[in-house]
Order: sequence, then structure tokens, then C-alpha cells
Amino acid sequence: MIGEFAALGAAITWAVAPIMYKQALSGVSPVSANIVRCATNAAFLVVVLVALGLTGVLASLPAWVVVVVVVSGLVGLGVGDTLYMFALKSIGVARAVPLATSYPLFSLLWATFLLGQPVTASAVIGTFIILGGIWLLSREKVESKFHVHGKVELTGVAVSLLAAVAWSVSITMMDFAVTMPGVVSGLAANYAVVTVRIAGMALVLLALAPLLDRDRGFLKLSWRAIVLLCVGGLVANGLGWVLMNYSFLNIAESQAVPISSTTPLFSMLAGFAFFREKLTRANTLGAILVVAGVVLIFIV
Repeated sequence: MIGEFAALGAAITWAVAPIMYKQALSGVSPVSANIVRCATNAAFLVVVLVALGLTGVLASLPAWVVVVVVVSGLVGLGVGDTLYMFALKSIGVARAVPLATSYPLFSLLWATFLLGQPVTASAVIGTFIILGGIWLLSREKVESKFHVHGKVELTGVAVSLLAAVAWSVSITMMDFAVTMPGVVSGLAANYAVVTVRIAGMALVLLALAPLLDRDRGFLKLSWRAIVLLCVGGLVANGLGWVLMNYSFLNIAESQAVPISSTTPLFSMLAGFAFFREKLTRANTLGAILVVAGVVLIFIV
């Protein structure tokens, strides 16, 4: 059961992190927030890696694994997470998380059209169920600067779905990197992989900061915002990904992904409890449909 518990733990961490991000994003641009989050997370993870004497494990990783993991970080942490923070800021936790975690739908598309994998009846049904959940979540009316005259502006919804696309590519690359025979074995190597992913992304963001964040907003964040972004990132991208990768090593992806996809249910409750976001029939049913659709997609 350790693989199943690891996947469930990842789902919980991915629901807790948006609570911290949402609090930190008040008056902060998503780009500035992501630079601070990745930089502080990378520094912490590297220090821990050195303190635990895992530099040898890091050095033993094949060069191609390092390249795949870094590119996965660029796509997932760089593009996907920046879009995700924008969505959290615009349409809230209860709606942004379920929409973004529809990424298995896009993973199915890559597997079908790019890799030529067969489509099962359950996957087709799951796809339509996810689309139904997305429709319910996208039509919900909420207070936001992206909404005019009480009508939902599609910007936040579209950005959430673009984040899901980026995550689907990133997760597929990570799964490939950690499940190849003899590449990653045990928590030590798993931790080294996660550290490489975040550190690589941090270096790229810092190098591009003059272009991406011309006002240098990442240098002007309050200590409270920095701590929230750092802890939230360590919970989601540190602990969460260590747990998710560990679940890949112990159970099949077809089991791990549906369990981890329960994140929207936890995030919906978190949005209600911490931000007083409305828990309506539409967004509740929408979140449930997304989870149910993901489960059906991965039923073989």
C-alpha cells in the first residue's frame, strides 16, 4: 500500500500549496512569485542534499536524465506553474485547481495521437465526463477583476487549462525519467531528481529575470509573501513530487494518477474553509466530475 499512500500524500500536498500561494499573491505578479518560489526552494533543497551527503547520488544520474528532468521543470514549473498562479489569483482555489488538474485528459491525447496508443471505451467516457466538469466550473460566477457585468470572463479558465497542458507534458517526461530501468531507485535518487528539476528551473528564471520581471518585483516581496511561496513550493514541488515519483516506483501510473487526481476535492474544501469561496452545487459537481473522469481514463 506504500505506493497508494504516496500518491494520496501527493494529492494532499498539491491541495495545501495553493492556499499558501493564494495568500502570497495579493499585490504580487505570478512571474515575480514564481521566481522567488523556485529560487528559495532550490537553495533549500541543495543545502539539504549536501547536508545529507547525496552529492554522489546526484553525480551518478545519467546526463540524459538530467536534461529530461530540467526540461520537465521548464515546462511544468516555469510555464505551467506561472499560469497556475495567474489562475489562482483570478478565479480562486476552488475553480482553478480542478481545471488545472484535468491534465490527464491531455496526457491521453498525447498518448493517442503522438504515440498511437489505443483508446478504451472508459477513456472516451472519462473524457466527456471531464469536459462536463470543466463546463460546470467555467460557467460559475465569481467576483474577480476578470469578470464584467456578472458574466464569467474566460481568461482565468483558459489559463487554468493551459497550465494543465503544460503539466501533462511535464509529468509525462518525469514519469519517463524516473521509471527507466536502473535510473532511479529509492528515495535518495528520487530526491536528487527533484532537486535537479527545481534548481534547473531556478537558474533559468533568475537568468531571465531582467526580461520576465523588468520591474524587479521579485526583489520587493514582503517577508510574509516569501515565506508563504517558499513553504508552499517545498510542500508541492519538494514533498509532493518526491511522493509522486515514489508512487511511480511502487505502483503503475494507471493507479498513481487517479489517486493523485483527488486534489480538486481537497482544494475545493480548502478554498471554502480558508477563503470563504462559495461551495455551490456547480463547482462541487464540477470537481467531482473531473476526478471521476480522470479515474475512468486510467482504468484499463
